[in-house]
Amino acid sequence: MKSIAVLGSTGSVGVSALDLARSFPQAFKVRGLAAGRNLKLLAAQIKEFAPDCASVRDRAGAEELRRLIGNCRTEIGWGEAGASAVASADGVDVVVAAIVGGAGLVPTLAAVRAGKEIALANKEALVMAGEIFVREAQKNNVRLIPVDSEHSAIFQCLQGNRREDVEQLILTASGGPFLRAPLKSLDRVTVEQALKHPNWKMGPKITVDSATMMNKGLEVVEARWLFDLIPPRVDVVIHPQSIVHSMVRYQDGSIMAQLGIPDMRIPIAYALSFPERLKGNWRPLELTRVGELTFLPVEKKRYPALGLALAALKAGGSMPAVLNAANEVAVAAFLDRRIGFRDIHRVIEKAMAAHSPARPTGVEEILQIDRWAREKAFLIIEPRVTGRAPRVRVRSIAPTRAKRSAQNRRAIKERKHA
Repeated sequence: MKSIAVLGSTGSVGVSALDLARSFPQAFKVRGLAAGRNLKLLAAQIKEFAPDCASVRDRAGAEELRRLIGNCRTEIGWGEAGASAVASADGVDVVVAAIVGGAGLVPTLAAVRAGKEIALANKEALVMAGEIFVREAQKNNVRLIPVDSEHSAIFQCLQGNRREDVEQLILTASGGPFLRAPLKSLDRVTVEQALKHPNWKMGPKITVDSATMMNKGLEVVEARWLFDLIPPRVDVVIHPQSIVHSMVRYQDGSIMAQLGIPDMRIPIAYALSFPERLKGNWRPLELTRVGELTFLPVEKKRYPALGLALAALKAGGSMPAVLNAANEVAVAAFLDRRIGFRDIHRVIEKAMAAHSPARPTGVEEILQIDRWAREKAFLIIEPRVTGRAPRVRVRSIAPTRAKRSAQNRRAIKERKHA
């Protein structure tokens, strides 16, 4: 039996991981949970799995959680320190790193430094601090097993083969909901339309990233550190059916692919049970029902975010951290209806243009760059803060703009003083 801690337990990956723990109680024991502000769901998870420790985003949430769980003996923490304590807790074998965004970097790194095996769903940790993260994993003899379906597919296709025989990694992308939409129509995309992914059920931020294809850009950066290859030896193709999750081309011309239904429980189960495989209770893939598998080149004008990610990787150093931070701020602004869909990549591009990449030597430097990039993106989106004219085309503002702006400014201040 493996003891697990789930960082981001109330998100889509975390919920799926706990569903596996529920389905295979003889294989997994939940020892720790960390979440954000979904206190009711976290309280229900604590009551069901009785972990040793749990953590929430802030002190007020921790106090409310204690009230919700009643007599449960789970130790409750809060903030970055609380999540890090869950990640490094004694008795935990595997940490499912599924906190969305840059907030997952420090807790996941704490798990690495504690020598825990990592089931890695938080791609941002490698995007922001790939060199430092990989160095710490090697130093502590920690195995990183990818959870993203694409990197899990590559990881599986590499098993039993020599790395020196690899010619190219091929990441597949669904193309999102706007694969065949007229380019002019993308300026009028609504939040509701962007959140209608054709194949996967994911959280809102990741779903928007899929629509812009920033998720694939982040995955290229992640692949660089997981598998030590860079473009053009990491390529992206569009595969609308989301059946082939990724491929590896070998130097003899052979291509190995991993196929499966679009269900995150499959790569999560593989990461948790590796090197064994669980007998899943999900429906099997039936190729005769799929009918056909198609592959298309990426249209650069349709997906400029992918180009920005490749440029950030080429620039290296701190630039991927700026890319990630600006994207998180821009996606949040889009979900709040403060900017348009096509403004997302414009905000990122402007933030990157304002940054001169350096080579951070420690996590604190990376976090400082992350804070700078978030504030820069915020000022690009909210030009009234500086009194300058708007630098991106901003759509009509919802009635809650003042409230949202105040929340964003408070969040920036909190990160500065964290």
